[in-house]
Formats: sequence, structure tokens, C-alpha cells
Amino acid sequence: MEAEQLLRKYASGTRRFIGVNLNEVDLSRASLIQINLRNASLSVTNLSGANLSHSNLRGANLNVSKLAGARLAHANLYGANLNVANLVRGEFERSDLRHASLVRAEAIRANFREANLSEANFSSAVLKEAELSHTTAIAINLSEANLDRAHAVGANFAQATFRRANLRAANLSGASLHEADLRRVCLSGAKLVEADLRGANLRWANLSGANLAGADLSGAKLSGANLTGANLTGTNLVDTSLVYADLSHARLIAADWRGADLSGAILTGAKLHGVLRSGLLADSVTCDWVDLSPGGDGSQVRQLTPEEVEVFFNAVLPSVQLSIDMAIDLGTQIGLLTVYYHLAQAIEKFSRSPSILVDARRTTLVFELEDDMWLFAIAYLASIPFAEAAAIHDQLDRLLEMLCTKEREQIGALQLRHIQRLRTAFHQTRDLVGREPPVGPESCGVEIEPDFLAAPAHLTLTNSDNQILDVYRSVHFGKRSIRDGASKTSETVTAPRSALPQPPAVFDFVKIAATSHDVRRS
Repeated sequence: MEAEQLLRKYASGTRRFIGVNLNEVDLSRASLIQINLRNASLSVTNLSGANLSHSNLRGANLNVSKLAGARLAHANLYGANLNVANLVRGEFERSDLRHASLVRAEAIRANFREANLSEANFSSAVLKEAELSHTTAIAINLSEANLDRAHAVGANFAQATFRRANLRAANLSGASLHEADLRRVCLSGAKLVEADLRGANLRWANLSGANLAGADLSGAKLSGANLTGANLTGTNLVDTSLVYADLSHARLIAADWRGADLSGAILTGAKLHGVLRSGLLADSVTCDWVDLSPGGDGSQVRQLTPEEVEVFFNAVLPSVQLSIDMAIDLGTQIGLLTVYYHLAQAIEKFSRSPSILVDARRTTLVFELEDDMWLFAIAYLASIPFAEAAAIHDQLDRLLEMLCTKEREQIGALQLRHIQRLRTAFHQTRDLVGREPPVGPESCGVEIEPDFLAAPAHLTLTNSDNQILDVYRSVHFGKRSIRDGASKTSETVTAPRSALPQPPAVFDFVKIAATSHDVRRS
């Protein structure tokens, strides 16, 4: 059919042109709104600037056609062939391109906003600066496609294939790339803020300088990936594979990488404030220094020797362990947790419930922390319900006072600041508790076995370097034969002072494992 004949019939009201042959016809700038060209043949047809909004092109053959500047908003292109077609600046907003084939199509600055591209084939297509925001593109094939500076905010690319695609400086913030194949993809300088990359395959991908703040990369595969200078602030990296990944100078502040595999990774210059260093696989990590400053400004740099690297990236969670020389029953356990719950209402850092380990004769409460700084403060709070609390608090006070002795002269500025923060956290916590009404079983409306609260106690602290400090041990702790022969009482226990650890042991425990020459100011 010739162009004039089609336009004449269309003008007379005909819209149905199913299966028509319009190969190499010139329909540029034609207005063909709502036309039905289902299964039509439009190879090498010129539709530049044409208005095909709301048209039906399902199954149509548009290979090598010219659709530059064409309007196909809300068009049905399901299963259509647009291979090597010119779609530059084409309007495909809210169109249906499911199962369509656009191999090597040129779609520079084309608008696919809110379109459905699921299972379409865009391999080797050029989509530079294309608008793909909020598109649905599940299982789309974009292998070796060029999406340089494309805008795809909030798009759904779940299970999509991007192998070797170019997404340099693309904006994929809030996009879903769940289980997408992104092997060897270039995402240098891309924005992936709060993107969903769970289970995605990013092996050998280039993410240098990319912004992944708040993104979810849990379970993702990033082996061999280039993440130099990437922003991973607050990113979820739980159980992520980062084997041989390059994280040099990456910003990982407050990132969660529990269970991550960092074997062979490079982390020199990484910003790691607020990052746990426990529960990692971190063999053969390369790291000359890290930045531990809260703002990542280089004000707290820690140098690492090859021997120190393994220890640094295989830390344990700091914890407070309070052992009570009596097994706890279920009712007492509920009552004790209720008391701790009321304390947590006033002390935010006390919000994590303890692990409770019970054997035939002893109960151990384990409070895991994220920061060594709160060890003394949490120990103070953990002991409050017990009869020996006053003796424990006195011991904690004495230990902190020890940190003000002449031995301070032998440590560097970084350690002194850490000690000051320890003391400040402890004193602020103690003062806050002092301003609150007393918290105990009676004030919380619970009943706790009096003999359990009066039983001998043993308090130890474990820091993130897995060093243990024996803070307090009742003289009666572990002496079951003596206690069993004594009469039980619910009266307050006045315990003798426990021996203090030697000053070198205390300083070694609280210090940050660095020396004064490790501190560098920007």
C-alpha cells in the first residue's frame, strides 16, 4: 500500500490496517493516532515525527524503520520488531514493548517513561540519555547496550540482563535490579541511591565513583568489582561476595556487611566509621590504612601493617558479660527483661536485648554492642537490678579513674580522645539514671526471685580486639559449697571490693590499637 492511499483511508475514518505492507513508505510527520497496524510490515519505513499515539503495532515489523521524534505514547508494540530502527528522541511513554526486539536500535534521548519493556531485547541498543524512569523492564535483555547517562529512577529491572552494558553516570536511584545480571557492566559515576540490588551479579563490574548510598546489595556477587571511591554509606552488604573487589577509598560509613566475603579485597583508604568488623570472611585483605573519622574527612586515620590487617578485619563484637551464680527460671527471666526494658526507655544505647545463657548452676547475660565506647556504660546499666550493683558501680568508677593516672603520658592523642569518650559516655549514663526514678522490680510491677538478684556476680568486658577485662568478681562467686550451707536472704548484699586489674592491662584494653603517629589531620 502507498502512503497516499493509507492516509486517504485513515482520513475517511478507517483505522484497521492489519497485516498491511508499508515497507519503505514515507509517512513522516503523519498523524495516525489510534491506527491499527497489527502484524503490519513497515521495514525501512520513514515514520519520523509521526504521531502514532495509542496505536496498535502488536507484532509489527519495523526493522530499520525511522521513528526519530515519533510519538508512540500508550502504543501497543507487544512482540514488535524494531531492530536497527532509529528511535532518536522517540516518545514511547507508557507504551507496551513487552517481548519486542530492538537489537542495535538507536534510541538516544528516547522517552520510555512508565513503559512496559519486560522481556524485550535491547541488546547492543544505544539508549544514551534515554528516559526510563518508572519503567517496568523485568527480565529485559540489555546486553552490551549503551545507557550512558540514562535516567531510570524507580525503574524495575528485576532479573534483567545487562552483561557488558555501559551505564556510566546513569541515574538508577530507587530502581530494582533484584537478581539482575550486571557482569562486567560499566556503572562508573552512576547513581544507585537506595536501589534494590539483592542477589544481583556484579562480577567484574566497574562501580568506581558510583553512589550506592542506602542501596540493598545483600547477597549480591561483586567478586572482582571496581568500587574505588564508591559511596556505600548505609548500604546493606549482608552476605555479599566482595572477593578480590577493589574498595580503595570507598565510603562505607555505617554500612552493614555482616557475613560478607572480603577475601583478597583491597580496602586501602576506605572510610569505615560505624562499620562492624566481626562476622566477616577477610583472608588476604590488602589495606595500608583506613579512615575511621565520623565524617570520613581523614582526621582519624589508622595505619595497618600486614600483620594487623587480619586482626582488624576479623574483630569481634564488643560485649558485656554478667554471670550470676544461679540458674534463672522463666518467671525471673521475664521480670529481668522487663526491668531492662524500662531502663531502655531512658537510655537509647541500651535498647538491644541480652542473650541469656543458662546451665544447671549459672546464668550469663551477654550484651553485644557496636562500639567499644559504650562498654563501661552498658556494664553499669546491666548490673542495676542486682544486689551487688553498688560494688560493681564502684569498681567501674575506679577503673575509669585509673585512666586519669600518669600512665596517660605514654599514649597518643587518638587514645586519649577515645578514653575521654569512654568516660563521658559512662558519666552521662550514670547521671541520667540518677535523674530518673529508681528502676527495679517493684517500680516495674514484676516479681523476680530475690535469691537470684542476691547471688554472687562476675562481670567481664570484651572489646572489638577480643581482649577480655575482668572488671568484678564476687569473693563468693563459684563457691557453691559455702553458699549452700548459708541461710538464704533477700537483704541487700554488701560485697567487699574486688581487686582491680593492673593499669597496663586496663590501658591495653581501652586503647584503640593504633599509635600516635597514625593520627593524621586533613
